[in-house]
Amino acid sequence: MSEEKSLNFIEEIVEADLKSGKYSSIVTRFPPEPNGYLHIGHAKSICLNFGLALKYGGKTNLRFDDTNPVTEDTEYVDSIKDDVRWLGFEWAEERYASDYFEQLYGFAVQLIQKGLAYVDDSTSEEIAMQKGTPTQPGTNSPFRDRSVEENMTLFAEMRDGKYKDGEKVLRAKIDMGHVNMHMRDPIIYRIKHAHHHRTGDTWCVYPMYDFAHGQSDAIENITHSVCTLEFIPHRALYEWFIEQLGIFPSKQYEFARLNMTYTVMSKRKLLQLVNEGFVNGWDDPRMSTISGMRRRGYTAPAIREFCDRIGIAKRDNLIDVGLLEFCVREHLNKIAVRRMVVFDPLKVIITNHNGETEMLSSENNPEDLNAGNRDIPFSNELFIEKDDFMEVPSKKYFRLAPGQMVRLKSAYIIRCDEVVKDAVGNITELHCTYIPESKSGSDTSGINVKGTLHWVSAKHAVHAEVRLYDRLFKVEDVGNAEGDFKDHINTDSLEVIPNAFAEPALAMDSAEDRYQFLRKGYFCLDKDSTPEKLVFNRTVTLKDTWAKEQKKS
Repeated sequence: MSEEKSLNFIEEIVEADLKSGKYSSIVTRFPPEPNGYLHIGHAKSICLNFGLALKYGGKTNLRFDDTNPVTEDTEYVDSIKDDVRWLGFEWAEERYASDYFEQLYGFAVQLIQKGLAYVDDSTSEEIAMQKGTPTQPGTNSPFRDRSVEENMTLFAEMRDGKYKDGEKVLRAKIDMGHVNMHMRDPIIYRIKHAHHHRTGDTWCVYPMYDFAHGQSDAIENITHSVCTLEFIPHRALYEWFIEQLGIFPSKQYEFARLNMTYTVMSKRKLLQLVNEGFVNGWDDPRMSTISGMRRRGYTAPAIREFCDRIGIAKRDNLIDVGLLEFCVREHLNKIAVRRMVVFDPLKVIITNHNGETEMLSSENNPEDLNAGNRDIPFSNELFIEKDDFMEVPSKKYFRLAPGQMVRLKSAYIIRCDEVVKDAVGNITELHCTYIPESKSGSDTSGINVKGTLHWVSAKHAVHAEVRLYDRLFKVEDVGNAEGDFKDHINTDSLEVIPNAFAEPALAMDSAEDRYQFLRKGYFCLDKDSTPEKLVFNRTVTLKDTWAKEQKKS
């Protein structure tokens, strides 16, 4: 009997709240800002929020924090919805902070009427100076004591578009000497004359994140508002607004964000990589975006398993990307169909073969008894990998060499009889004989060989481009590396093999299939593929070779 997995600290809180009767059911939310594509760090938050609701019979809202019209776009909204669904989750309600603009404006008016907010004409630089420092209290704005009536008039005029961007802001009136800098009269509304992706030009004043977030949670009756550790200093303000407005008492809880080796998790940095041409778009298979990982061939169950394994903690730590790759390998080993693809071909002529095509059978996946078999054409002209032949072999070389025998996977044993070279001494082809009695599955030859090679029939081979992706950065902890993060980009993160040869079954497979190219790694079909030329992305190698290579260098 397997040991039951222990609860993480947020699950303990939820269970205590349900047991005490504080809530009859829970409501969580995933609240991305639609200013970029989601990355693997967001996947952790998605799995946590949706996972809590699934485990405890609650619901999760997908709420877009669209309070900054300058950086937001419907392209990002659509990509976020695609990613959440691809990960295997469905939200109860699709909401937007912009749905609440009128209510949020009304909340701001309430604060003004209670003498808890004021319009400030100070510049951003002046406000920063007024804030003081963590060790020195701030100073009051000269506009802090405006009357309720004057603030009401000015705030209405801000909404009506009377003032330019930055000319005025609305600030909460709390305490300029507060030990928490976020409580020193924070800005809650600013003027932005910008077109909004949903509300158009209706608004020119927009709430700040700290003002919109907690109130949006309250409007939706969110019971457990889960965010990352950097929001701990914001919690006091979150609770202050809710208390002063007398609205549903949503509660904020913080957990450690995902930091992963050889990876950046900042939307700002990811946008730089895209805009400056270091990668080919947000879904480049080297990106840490969910869409990039999806294009690379990572599977949703593997990402969910990874998020489950790393758990939910209260302290930041650096997770080895090798764990993610391990989870991907584990899942792909179970579901990937096996295929043979030759990257660097060397022609083999079977001299004692009659030239007629013979169809051989090979298993699709030895890990899946229901995967069945496929037909593979065998002829007198084959391709093997160049590095599977050595003219002068070392003592323990078990692949093909003059006079040496190997087995061709799911086919026959062959022996190399002659090496053919061109005028300058390059090997152009091998002449071999095959042992007819050595057919896989019905071998009566009595011959034992130690080497098994993958191969394709030259007459039936399908042309393919193969893209070998590696880690985008050379240093383990990119966030703490010296200099600009772009200085640490791995310039060898992509190798393109333009003319590989694949067995014909690959041309008939589904675009959703995952593959193990025998002896090469796990691959998937790329969106750049055409019927005339298949394009495959390496998802992950068969084994973790990266760590070994780094130790050598």
